[in-house]
Amino acid sequence: MAAQLDESADPSLRSAQAQVAATSFLTLLAIVGIALYGLPFFYDFMVRDFGWSRAQVTSGNAVSKLVVGPLLGFGAGWIVDRFGPRTLMIAGILMAGTALIGLGSIHTLAGFYFFYLFNAVGYLCGGPLPNQVLLSRWFSGARGRAMGFAYLGIGLGGALVPIVAVQFVKALGWHDALRLLGVLIVVIALPLVLLVKEAPSRASPISSGRSDYVPIADVVRQPAFYLLLVGSMCSIAAVGGANQHLKLYLSLDHHYEQQAAAVVVSLTLAASLVGRLAMGWLADRWPKKRVMLLIYSLVAMSLVILLLGTSRPMILLYAVVFGIGLGGEYMVIPLMAAELFGVRVLGRAMGLVLAADGVAEATAPVLVGRLHDTSGSYASGFLTLIAFAVLGALAVSLLPNKNPSHASTLELAPEAS
Repeated sequence: MAAQLDESADPSLRSAQAQVAATSFLTLLAIVGIALYGLPFFYDFMVRDFGWSRAQVTSGNAVSKLVVGPLLGFGAGWIVDRFGPRTLMIAGILMAGTALIGLGSIHTLAGFYFFYLFNAVGYLCGGPLPNQVLLSRWFSGARGRAMGFAYLGIGLGGALVPIVAVQFVKALGWHDALRLLGVLIVVIALPLVLLVKEAPSRASPISSGRSDYVPIADVVRQPAFYLLLVGSMCSIAAVGGANQHLKLYLSLDHHYEQQAAAVVVSLTLAASLVGRLAMGWLADRWPKKRVMLLIYSLVAMSLVILLLGTSRPMILLYAVVFGIGLGGEYMVIPLMAAELFGVRVLGRAMGLVLAADGVAEATAPVLVGRLHDTSGSYASGFLTLIAFAVLGALAVSLLPNKNPSHASTLELAPEAS
């Protein structure tokens, strides 16, 4: 942890930076690690108990993200830029916890969609968007390492939740297991968020005044914004499509026992811990564009392994390679956006990017599910995901390495290296 902090900074600043990093770590563990990555673990129970198709169990995420992202994504980014991330994070944590408690009580598709909508709003308000801005305001020189540390929470939460969920399901049944995970989200994430400060006092978004305000039009006029948007959407589609179907693929297509499937899912998220640390470290030393290309290449390579290899050793190899790519995936996008467009506009820029990512993440799993439902195989679906990953890498390869006009004028964070 000390590696993220500025050794020359005063102790109060270093202490505040440590608190910020810990806050984001626990919030991302709960909102993304448990709520986002934990829910697909329960899809096969819903298919068996309710008779729903694979397209239906993945459509809850699709419907909610398609509604929430376009309607609320930019608004959430605007709120974060103007008023700070803390209030939004509190609301998001409470909604995500409520969503899992509700999903543990449903028996109809209508209830499934309703509480998945809560989960999507919770993810938008408490997940990557406000945490990216919070970290970017407090860290500058070591932003990649700070982001990498905080995003370890996603990998840790995602790695632990299948193992914990298996035990909860054995002891309580899957309905009560989901409810208990919802309570854990609030218990884990809320306390530190209630105490965290929005930004260093000299960089407060509230006190900085209109003279520091950067119009979003300055960003959306740049071709780099659309290249980043397309690259991010394609890669998120590939990652989301694979992640949402992994447990279904293992449990229903290859008849893995629950414990064996949990091991593979857990290994994927455990490998993401390595990916987050490695990519965060590289992002402070390499051009962000090069790091993005490495990550997108790992995702594409892992999907080829999943398509061609059905033996258990190949599945485990897939889990490791995909997990390392997954570890850097969500983390590197805001780092690239901050470098290209600056921190003062980061909330709104990432609000637009995350809204588009939500559409990609929502539709890709449903597309893969429908392709399986019609063909009886995941081959065409996995080929589609590979195509998405390659297209994303192509878009990123066309990005500029840096936008100097923003790098020197739009920083908020104190130097930390």
